[in-house]
Amino acid sequence: MEISIKGLNRVFESRVRLGIMSVLMVSGEVTFNDMKQMLDLSDGNLSSHANALEQNGYIEVRKSFAGKKPQTAYVISPQGREAFSSHIGALEKMIKNS
Repeated sequence: MEISIKGLNRVFESRVRLGIMSVLMVSGEVTFNDMKQMLDLSDGNLSSHANALEQNGYIEVRKSFAGKKPQTAYVISPQGREAFSSHIGALEKMIKNS
């Protein structure tokens, strides 16, 4: 039996990036602190993985202020939604064919 990994996106191989994308697919816009809490991550871990997703054009980082406090939020881009959906589709196909 041969299992094809064609269609899997290397950017999503990290469990943290997979988690970030999953949260954003369901929740839309999520603040840094909420994402950190949902995925049980450190500040640095979330920042580095979010930066990698942003560099690939899969998420957008939005900076604003809540009162006088700076606030960072993440939102999935149309390109990110398409890439992640394709990745999940490839995983489903791989599982179905195994």
